Amino acid sequence: MSEPLVSLENLTVQFDSRPVVDRVNLKIHRGDIITIIGPNGAGKTTLIKAVLGIQKVSSGQVSVKKNLVIGYVPQHLTLEATLPLSVKRFMLLSGRSLGECQTALARTGVGHLLHASVHHLSGGEKQRLLLARALARKPDLLVLDEPAQGVDINGQASLYELIRQLRDDLNCGVIMISHDLHLVMAATDKVICLNQHVCCSGYPEDISHDPAFIETFGRPVAESLAVYHHHHNHSHDLHGNVVDSESQNASSGHGGHTECNHAHH
Repeated sequence: MSEPLVSLENLTVQFDSRPVVDRVNLKIHRGDIITIIGPNGAGKTTLIKAVLGIQKVSSGQVSVKKNLVIGYVPQHLTLEATLPLSVKRFMLLSGRSLGECQTALARTGVGHLLHASVHHLSGGEKQRLLLARALARKPDLLVLDEPAQGVDINGQASLYELIRQLRDDLNCGVIMISHDLHLVMAATDKVICLNQHVCCSGYPEDISHDPAFIETFGRPVAESLAVYHHHHNHSHDLHGNVVDSESQNASSGHGGHTECNHAHH
């Protein structure tokens, strides 16, 4: 396998001697879509900040590939309400050329909004704008913190499909935080359940059956996800492509596996 874009080894972050992220190991490669889930206060955003290099690590190590370019999409776009700002101006503030900005906007489906006011965009349009700004950097790795925040349900599904398409087109890695469990299960390659430490990790179709997942999110949530998957009349490969039963059987060695290193403290 190729060199990881980012590697976390026994990563620990403590606040006031209290571990917020505890001994996390993770590797992110090109082509990966990895989604971090967990309850509020689980350390998800702290982990993302450590990947970005803006959170001091208490112990362990964060290793990044040489010359790694990261595109970051925060949860919210917060602007001064009285500050006039067009989409064009907002994109140019990234330091990229107008051509690069227009290409990125077109990729995320909001190229027609170049001259619109940022203040007048819908929630979905703002998230696509933030994604375009990240893409303008030509990233090796996309880091997304709740990318569908403030987006309606139809827009969420469309946004996750766009993220998958961008991963395929750009051959980049993607790591994101999300609370939209049902949509995430259809959009990601691997799920990591975080509650300070990694409770469990694995393929989306397996994770809802893991005892650590059930303990973290509760049986009703786990059962709703299990039902959600049971009602699929087809299967997906690791890249989300629909496969027939023969292909599924032939590749069964790649699925049906979760890694669980749940520990109580």
